[in-house]
Amino acid sequence: MTPFRNNTGSTQPPTTICVIRLSAIGDCCHTLPVLRTIQQQWPEAKITWIIGKTEYALMKGLKGFEFITFDKSDGLNAYKEVRHKLAGRRFDLLLHMHPNMRANLLSLLVKAQFTLGYDRPRAKDYQWLFTRNKIAEKRNQHVMDQLFGFCEALGITDRQLTWDIPYDDAVRAKAEKLCAGEAPVVVLSPCANPRFRNFRNWRPGLYAGVVDYLITNYGAKVLITGGPSETELEFGRIIDANSSCDPVNLVGKTSLKELIAIIDQCDMVICPDSGPAHMATAMNTPAIGLFASTNPDRAGSYNSRQWEVNRYPEATRRFLQKDVAELPWGQRVRTPDAMDIITPDDLCRVCDNLLNDLGFGKHT
Repeated sequence: MTPFRNNTGSTQPPTTICVIRLSAIGDCCHTLPVLRTIQQQWPEAKITWIIGKTEYALMKGLKGFEFITFDKSDGLNAYKEVRHKLAGRRFDLLLHMHPNMRANLLSLLVKAQFTLGYDRPRAKDYQWLFTRNKIAEKRNQHVMDQLFGFCEALGITDRQLTWDIPYDDAVRAKAEKLCAGEAPVVVLSPCANPRFRNFRNWRPGLYAGVVDYLITNYGAKVLITGGPSETELEFGRIIDANSSCDPVNLVGKTSLKELIAIIDQCDMVICPDSGPAHMATAMNTPAIGLFASTNPDRAGSYNSRQWEVNRYPEATRRFLQKDVAELPWGQRVRTPDAMDIITPDDLCRVCDNLLNDLGFGKHT
């Protein structure tokens, strides 16, 4: 790759950096330590992060960044707003960290001396046409390791695994109250992104049995969380209605700041392949991830790999008739039956192991 050069043609560190990473929640959580690593290496550099509106609601208040929000629901006006905010500006470096077409179009609005994107095999939606320089091609990496490839391409090798997502004192007090007591506090976030043919969700009725197991055997306080979408609300209602115990249904009742504060204060998180798994990483809270339709080696909670319920290899053999090693990296099992491979016993067994590690014993 061409060595980095600033606007004067010298190899001095960049003083202005623009980053494009719009979404999703988990990917933006992965991006943060990459940018903190760059800031540690180049502390004088000013970083402007173009980010999605929803994701900004989580990252708001982070020190050391100028945020420009992009609200995709505004259509063409969203691009006009970003163009207005960037008018007359030129950056030393553009880190195009989001290989999709919306981000590609946004990159055309950023004037930069040096542009860096993904290597061609990972540059989805023709991203390779929108950047002059590429990170090194590597295979079979976790998403966060892929993003750290941008640091490596810039000659930065020491990682700064820092997640310092802030929330205010009122939010902290509310979370501490919810998570108070001697019993284990478990956040159950049962829904992944409801995108077309996503198929990452486990059946809500099965979660209800695990909720009863945790409350009966550990006296756990189970907090069901999620956003305000109808799917998430319905999941919360079904789990609550089918539980013979008394979980706390918070679905649709928390902001992202409140959710990450609760994740920070709780003892463990249970979720499918979704944003809360990576929010848990950011808060150093152990997470049990449920995987059958996606590969946890690529998308698992970065610091909780030992706690995964991983039925992805079985799902690829059953529904794709291939072993994982025969498939393209990141191949999804796009069938609604894939997650049914996971049994309540699978999840309860991992819960037992994690709670034992955390020092919680079963009631006798």
